[in-house]
Amino acid sequence: MNSSLGLNDYQLLASRSDRTRNKGNGFDLPVLGLVGEVGSLLSEVKKRQRDFAAIVGYKQTVLEELGDSLWYLAIIADHADIKLATLAGSDNGSDLAFSALQPQHTLPMNTPSAQFEKTLLRLTAATGELASTVDTSHGDIPLLQGRLAGVLSRLVQVANESDVLLEEAARANLRKTEDRWPQERVYPPLFDQDFPPDEQLPRTLEIDIYEREASNDKRYVLQSCRGLFIGDRLTDNIMEPDDYRFHDVFHYAYAAVLGWSPVTRALLKRKRKSKVRVDEGEDGGRAIQVEEGLATYVFGVAKEFEFFADQKPGDLSLTLLKNVRQFAKGYEVNASPLWLWEDAILQGNHAFRYLRDNRRGRIKLDVEKRSLSIEEIPQ
Repeated sequence: MNSSLGLNDYQLLASRSDRTRNKGNGFDLPVLGLVGEVGSLLSEVKKRQRDFAAIVGYKQTVLEELGDSLWYLAIIADHADIKLATLAGSDNGSDLAFSALQPQHTLPMNTPSAQFEKTLLRLTAATGELASTVDTSHGDIPLLQGRLAGVLSRLVQVANESDVLLEEAARANLRKTEDRWPQERVYPPLFDQDFPPDEQLPRTLEIDIYEREASNDKRYVLQSCRGLFIGDRLTDNIMEPDDYRFHDVFHYAYAAVLGWSPVTRALLKRKRKSKVRVDEGEDGGRAIQVEEGLATYVFGVAKEFEFFADQKPGDLSLTLLKNVRQFAKGYEVNASPLWLWEDAILQGNHAFRYLRDNRRGRIKLDVEKRSLSIEEIPQ
């Protein structure tokens, strides 16, 4: 690990991803977030006590929940113009290293102890007192500072008793927020950039997608590229029609924005056959099934939210994006940052809404610009 991270440095970095300021009274959302994270931590301990198998990923979950709790605490203090180091007892708010909070830590914890449970309950109580302060004592900064200091003290206790370094939790939290809300968006290299041109996804491409009606009143979707039909006739394959027959637009969005789409590679015959392991492992049948499942999952979520019509970059649920990336675990696209997944999902859903409303459209992929757009098909 590099030199120890300072509490004030962490607070400054954490504040860059703060999207709660100027909402409510400035404290409501981060306080609610803190309460929720502490509740999640309690829930994880309860599951661990109930089910021995829950030990898988247990420490990592505690680390993440502690990091998220610390983030909300830092943001609440930032809204009140209180330095995080001040809450730890630093004179004049001068920075204090995280390492100073935990000069010693305990042996690894396999099972939550009775003492640890009591510490978590004390953390819950301290969080409740903080929420009460924010709700009833607006402007009482000394009282707020005392309650914030109490929460920080309990977080340190929890970290000690769970054999987690709070600095480790803070650094992991910063990595997560940068993954989701980066200060600078830098596109990762394309997965196929070192392959022969005929094995690369086309860097630009136009595909016409349009709906037709069969003689039995059943609707289906056709696609053509450069005047040639590609793929199969697509229907919704569900009892209640929901326009899923236009869903290939999501695969094109993954191809354009992520530079990844086993489905599109198969459709356009752009599999990377020069490397057998890549051809089978990244572009083969299982990868295609994973992408189809992922598209179906995102479609199901999007359908509940009008296909993200009112969502802007930075708005999509962090849980959704983490689930999507977990879905693709083991494949090259798992390395793509969460913000890029969001771009692919939003651009795909924008094109889907156009197709749903107009029943036809011309998809334009630009892989170099990580862009998918749609327009009317010229008559």
